[in-house]
Amino acid sequence: MSVELPFAPVDAVIRRNADGLRVSAGAAEELARRIQERGATLATAAAEEATRDGRKTLMPSDFGVEAVPDKDGLELPVAPVDRIARLDIDDDYRVAMDARVALADILESFADDVAAAAADLARHADRRTVKAADVETYFELAQYY
Repeated sequence: MSVELPFAPVDAVIRRNADGLRVSAGAAEELARRIQERGATLATAAAEEATRDGRKTLMPSDFGVEAVPDKDGLELPVAPVDRIARLDIDDDYRVAMDARVALADILESFADDVAAAAADLARHADRRTVKAADVETYFELAQYY
């Protein structure tokens, strides 16, 4: 599966949580892949919620969001998040613009949590670089975070 999300904004999310550590390209790529998986899963659940309400348009409330943040305050770009949302849902569904922004915000919060934990794991391994293995290890240990 190709990754829809550009690596540069994911790298920026990791860096803001890494407190001066370097970030490998592999770490950004691995986190982008995990963000994409999470976004597709959330969109599938949101589509099911919209269907229960008799709609074909995903709304922020389908993602459990009441207040949508300003998209200019987000690091993750909205257009790739829209493509991520559509990966596993039927083409008949639409994703409202504020739902895209809401999903981007949810995914960025998810990325912040993973990036902070990956940075902790890199420091624990006495490395100055966050690597893909740190992101992978987070998901193996996620139940403890």
